Amino acid sequence: MEPENALVVFQGKKIRRTWFNDEWWFVAVDIVEALTDSKDPNGYLKDMRRRDEGFAQGWGQIATPLSIDTPLPLS
Repeated sequence: MEPENALVVFQGKKIRRTWFNDEWWFVAVDIVEALTDSKDPNGYLKDMRRRDEGFAQGWGQIATPLSIDTPLPLS
């Protein structure tokens, strides 16, 4: 694996990232999970967007979809 595609460890939690346009881009749901210890970080983000109109309006600009390598889920 290329070093620029390696996982970042934040207090034992893995945060996916990718190198794009000469800067690091991180997976928002991974950051939310690391900072909040939420059992449902996707739901947490959804609630944040529902409660904060300004955040919801800028979501497409904040969370630009990029291709990120993700480990296969355990069966």
